[in-house]
Amino acid sequence: MFETDRTLPRRGFLKIGVGLSAAMLWPRWGWGEIDSPMITSDRWRRQMAQFPEKTDLILLTDRPPQLETPLKYFQKDLTPNEAFFVRWHEAGIPTRVDTNAFRLEVGGHVDKPLSLSLEDLKKNFEPVSVVAVAQCSGNSRSYFQPRVPGGQWANGAMGNAKWTGVRLRDLLKAAGIKAGAIDVSLQGLDRPPMPDTPVFAKSITAEHANDPDVIVAYAMNDADLPMVNGFPLRLIVPGWYATYWVKSLAHIQVWDKPFDGFWMAKAYRIPADASGNEAPDKLATKTVPINRMTVRALFVVPEKDQDVSLGDTLAIQGVAFDYGAGIARVEISTDGGKTWADAKLENEIGKYSFRRWRYEWKPAKAGQYAVQCKATNRDGKTQVTEQWNRSGYLRNVIQQVNVTVA
Repeated sequence: MFETDRTLPRRGFLKIGVGLSAAMLWPRWGWGEIDSPMITSDRWRRQMAQFPEKTDLILLTDRPPQLETPLKYFQKDLTPNEAFFVRWHEAGIPTRVDTNAFRLEVGGHVDKPLSLSLEDLKKNFEPVSVVAVAQCSGNSRSYFQPRVPGGQWANGAMGNAKWTGVRLRDLLKAAGIKAGAIDVSLQGLDRPPMPDTPVFAKSITAEHANDPDVIVAYAMNDADLPMVNGFPLRLIVPGWYATYWVKSLAHIQVWDKPFDGFWMAKAYRIPADASGNEAPDKLATKTVPINRMTVRALFVVPEKDQDVSLGDTLAIQGVAFDYGAGIARVEISTDGGKTWADAKLENEIGKYSFRRWRYEWKPAKAGQYAVQCKATNRDGKTQVTEQWNRSGYLRNVIQQVNVTVA
């Protein structure tokens, strides 16, 4: 049940360094250090931080919060709410929501604009659930070479959850979406720090908005959404990058023309080439808004370079996912990609979900090994060996970890 007045607690939080405004939440910083991807030729270490309703996560920035999930939390099908990654664009994120007063507004090119309470959503619309991966567009950006600007995520800017709410198309139908609708824009409760900063708003086509898998969620893993993951409502666009998964959703607007907000027309653009690739010295001249996710397999164990004793068996495991076609195969190479063997796929719990996989490897001799993983989906799409674009998006390069056997 939603609290009538939900506010993030501050008591007991430690204030360090440059202070946040009074409207912001105070993170509790942990002084343990973890290995991060290379920022220069040397290893860079990042701190852990704990925000309200969260466990210790990897801190990229505190205002707005950008928190990465440690890979150990991907050893289960569903990522715990308290460990789910956090990514906001605007510094003015909501830290208090009066759920009695909150309303979801649906307007624009409709016959009957709606102003819906949380109770209205739960009582008057059919509840539906979908298990789906949310992945930041820039997940794994820190591995791009040459480096690109933006949050230097490793592989943990993602999570898998069961999302429960109502279909977006049911809300549009109740509002009487008119003929000629082209786009549907979505905006949350977060606000930019300065008047001239564009408000964060995304859009999907009216056709996509009527996909039955696109939902307005009020629950995450059968519990309220954490505040920093979008309480009280979040748009869920399965198979698409999480930039479209608008948090603290409060405004749905139907347009009879293309929506041209900054975060669609200028930001989150990718090369129009099907691969999403370009060269540093020859940038693409034509770009399109980022859209559905690529195919990926990632190691969970081992997380990084590892030593193994000769005669021991290394129990390798990881996750694979795509845009909804479904994972058909995960292959492992222990010789840098020269030969491949199939990993064992775990049960499929949903076409948009993580598909966990395992592979047991017993090295025959001592030495240095380049261990790689590669996923292929049911559409026949697989991973690439090289990739670059100016924004560090769409990462689906075959991952490699180095193993020393002695």
